[in-house]
Amino acid sequence: MNLSFFDQFSSPSLLGIPLILVATLLPALLLPSPNNRWITGRLSVLQLWLINLITKQLMIPLDKKGHKWALILTSLMLFLLLTNLLGLLPYTFTPTTQLSMSLALAFPLWLATLLTGLRNQPSVSLGHLLPEGTPTPLIPALILIETTSLLIRPLALGVRLTANLTAGHLLIQLISTATTVLFSTMPAISFLTLIILFLLTILEVAVAMIQAYVFVLLLSLYLQENI
Repeated sequence: MNLSFFDQFSSPSLLGIPLILVATLLPALLLPSPNNRWITGRLSVLQLWLINLITKQLMIPLDKKGHKWALILTSLMLFLLLTNLLGLLPYTFTPTTQLSMSLALAFPLWLATLLTGLRNQPSVSLGHLLPEGTPTPLIPALILIETTSLLIRPLALGVRLTANLTAGHLLIQLISTATTVLFSTMPAISFLTLIILFLLTILEVAVAMIQAYVFVLLLSLYLQENI
C-alpha cells in the first residue's frame, strides 16, 4: 500500500511514451482561443479580468524596467495556477509534483534575472555578495555565504513548489483511503474523516493558488534586485 501512495507521482505513459508533455499542454487548451473581437463572451471577460489582476499584483514590486517581463511572469503564473488546480482532480497527473519540472522552470528564469543584473549593473549585482561595512576578517566567509545563498535560490524555488504540492496530495490520498476502509466498520469515524477530507481539499486548493503566486512573486523580487 505504501508504494501505491506514490504511484500518483509517476509520470503516465502510453506505449512507453511519457505523457507529461500532454499534461503540461492541457492548461493552455482551457483558455479561449483568440478571435477578431476583443470580448467574445463571459468567459473571455473573466479571463481578461483574471489576467489583469494577476499582472497588477506581479508588477507591484517592479519598476518600469521590469514591466518588460510582464508577459513572461503572467504566463508562468497562469500556467502554474491551472496546472496545480487541475492536479487536484481525480485520476489526473500534476507535472509540478516532479522536482525536475519545477527546477526546469526555476533555474532558467533565475539565471535570466541574474544575467540581466550582471549585464546592466555588474557592480551593484556583485555588491550584494558583500554587505557594506563588513569587517575585513569576515569578508571571505561572507562572500562564500552570500554566493551559496544566491546559488541555492533556484533549488529553493523548485523544492518549495514540489514539496508543498506533494505533501498535500499524499494527505488527501491517505485520508481518502482511511475514509473508504472505515466506512464498513466504523461509519461514524468514516463520516468524520470525510469532513476532514473536504476541509483538506479546500485547503489544498488555496495552497495550489498560493504556491503558484509565491513562485512567480519570488522571481519578480529576484528580478527587481537586478534591475
